[in-house]
Order: sequence, then structure tokens, then C-alpha cells
Amino acid sequence: MPDKAVREQLTITLEDRPDDECLASWDRLVASAGDSDVTQLSAWARVRRLAGFESLYLHVWRGAELAGGALVLRKKVGPLGRVGYLPYGPVLVDEPGEPGEPGRDRRSVCERLAAGLAAIGRRDVALFVQPPGGGEDMALELLRRGFRFSRDGGARVAPAETIRVDLRVPEDQLRSRLSRRLRTWANQWPRKGVTVRTGDERDLPRLTLLAEATAKFQGFPPFAESYLRALYTNLNGHAVLLIGEVEGRPVAAELFTGCGGVLKSRIRGLDRADPRAESLNVGSAMTWEAMRWAKANGYHAYDFGGIRPESLAALRAPGPTDRAALAGPDQFKVKFGGDLLSYPPPVEMIGSRALRGGYDLLQRGDLLTTVRESLRGGR
Repeated sequence: MPDKAVREQLTITLEDRPDDECLASWDRLVASAGDSDVTQLSAWARVRRLAGFESLYLHVWRGAELAGGALVLRKKVGPLGRVGYLPYGPVLVDEPGEPGEPGRDRRSVCERLAAGLAAIGRRDVALFVQPPGGGEDMALELLRRGFRFSRDGGARVAPAETIRVDLRVPEDQLRSRLSRRLRTWANQWPRKGVTVRTGDERDLPRLTLLAEATAKFQGFPPFAESYLRALYTNLNGHAVLLIGEVEGRPVAAELFTGCGGVLKSRIRGLDRADPRAESLNVGSAMTWEAMRWAKANGYHAYDFGGIRPESLAALRAPGPTDRAALAGPDQFKVKFGGDLLSYPPPVEMIGSRALRGGYDLLQRGDLLTTVRESLRGGR
């Protein structure tokens, strides 16, 4: 079918409150797309509403069938005006094409989505986009429409690099990829009284307390229990809570989200007041059991949820990774045998030339900090 005919049969909609049938179609598309993320589900929009975000759904239809779309989250940032961000989107139906080339239908959908996002970016103060895995063609189309690469990570609306473990191998092979010390621990945890169980809503107060302790230790704002409860309940079927215990006493908790065949670490907490939590390496037991749980439940990958920018050079260097050169949290992550995964570079559109100049000038200053903290509010 000629490209022109493909384009002519596509329609585009832009809504802040789609009906239930439309949202159900969108959620099915997101859940089935390869390497998708819960941040594009309608449930995520409900959660982010608690932090003051508005949602805007941009959809491209092929007749009555949803062919792709994007969930844009927007918030007024002080005197600047409304700023939007799009984490791990747009999402498109996978369309096979020639080797190394997207199908013509996908190209046409990309064009429509990029045009729609550019219109939103020009209407608002700014729009920041982190394309999803495999979305290089989408990123290029956005650049053609007036977006630009974000400097120094821009607003960092979502991690652009992460460490991911491929679970599509036998468990003994997964175990062999652990560091030597972790392989020893994996044999010792059961007889030392360390267990990991699946939690439920009754464990959310415990998650809140443990995550608050970790937030204080690492120097970032803690999560309110109401937010964690909303996250867990709204992401029904896309969230799992694991509880780590020593002789029956909870000392660790972690909330994971799952979408597109990937289980991702989202929020974790550790009771550092109990010396056994660290001496028995319960945090590592949590990650190992999460990998095993994900594999047993049909996920093909485990994702650590991002890495620190300062760790990139060491992770990209040829040869064995110099763990001492990594940021503290990333030293923990590399012990599990995963690989560095880089998403397409983030892009942005800042419509006002004056604001764009000020943003560039203060790339490491107050303006950028204000934008980042506002967009991350409530996580």
C-alpha cells in the first residue's frame, strides 16, 4: 500500500478524559507492546493526579483500531507555565518491516504522533520526551518536527540508561552470572533464616516506613503512604510487593512494576536499624528472589530501574567493569550479571526562544532544578 494511502486512513485524537472503552484499548496496547512501561498506563495517570499532574492522551487510529499513542503528563511549574513530560513513549503497535527498516504503517504513525506532540510542545511552555526502547525512529521524527536533543540529560523525566538482566535462560545460568560472593549468599540465606515473601496491602505501612528510612539515608524526599497505596492499588496486575524477613521479622520491602515482559524495581526500603538486615545481605536476597519470581511468572527481563549518570563511563569502558568507579547504588546492581541498556536519547521542545536561552544558560542552575523537582514530585 502506498504511503499516501496509509496516511489517509489514519486519524488522530487528543483528549484529556477518554471514555472507558478507549482507555481499555490503550492499556491493552501498552501492556502488549515490547519493552513498554507502566508510566504509559492510564492507571499511572490516576496516580500522578495525586501529585497535581494533568493527563493528555494523544492517539492514532487505523479505522477503529488503535495504532499508537502517548500519555503526556502536564503540570504548572511556578511562574513558568505548564510543562509536560512523556516517559517511555510514544507507544506503537509493533509493525514488521524489512530488516533494519520499520514498516510503512509504522512510519506513518510516527509522523502523526510527532506532529501531535510538536503541537503540544508549542502550546505549552515545554515538553520533555524520553522515547522507549526501540524508539529511535520516533526520536528522529520528533527532531524533524522541531524537538532537540536534551543537554546533559535535560529534565531527566525517566532514566535513559539502566541495567537489565535477561531472564530467558535456565535458573542455574542466572545463578552462575551472580558475583562469586552472591552465589555463596544464595546458598546461605535459607539456613540463616532469610526469606522473601509476596506482600499485599497489609504490608504497605511497612513499605512506607522502610522506604522512608532509605530515602533519608540516600538524601531524597520520602513517599507518603497514600501515594504508595494509590500506586499499588491502581497498578493492579502490574505491581508486586516483596517483603524480606529475618526469622519472620520484616526488615526489607520492595515494590516492583511489570509491563511489556519486564519487571522493574520501583521503590525499596531497608531497616538499617536492624544490624541483621545488612549483615545477612537481605537487600541482595530481595533482588535475587525478585528475579526468580519474575522468571517464574513469565517475565523475560529484570530491570534495576536506572543508573546514576556518573556511572556511565565505567560501564561503557571495554573489559571488566571497575566497580570502584561506580556510584554506590550501581555497585550493588552490577553484581547480578546484567547488561547496560541505553534508551534513545531524550528530546525536548521549549517553544519560547527567551525561555530556551535562559534554560540553556542555567542548565545546571535553579531553573533546571525547579523543572526537575516539579516533574518528579511524588515520583
